[in-house]
Amino acid sequence: MRRSFSIFASGVNRFVSSAAATGAAFVVVVVWAVFGPITHYSENWQLVINTGTTIVTFLMVFVLNHAQNRDTTAINAKLDSLILAIERADNRLVGLEQLPITEAEAVTAALKDALVTEPA
Repeated sequence: MRRSFSIFASGVNRFVSSAAATGAAFVVVVVWAVFGPITHYSENWQLVINTGTTIVTFLMVFVLNHAQNRDTTAINAKLDSLILAIERADNRLVGLEQLPITEAEAVTAALKDALVTEPA
């Protein structure tokens, strides 16, 4: 199930960020706007666009958040690998995003202090 959602989310993310999706959204809005005068700007006319945009926005939050989390996880793993590969690097930075906020802030503050006191 998780793998299926990942494949689905990646596909949706690629499509939504394409020119075709932007064009399709534009066409939908134009068609909706054209129907405004025809329906005398009725409540149903307004309800169609409001409902449609609300549903799409609600679903896209989850899909895009999933894609962003995958990207962030991959970037963090790559950065951790680079930190571990460099001898002088501070290994306390590996997995920093997983620490409780107070510990992460303490490591960050210690790093800033070390940078300030280290000769250029």
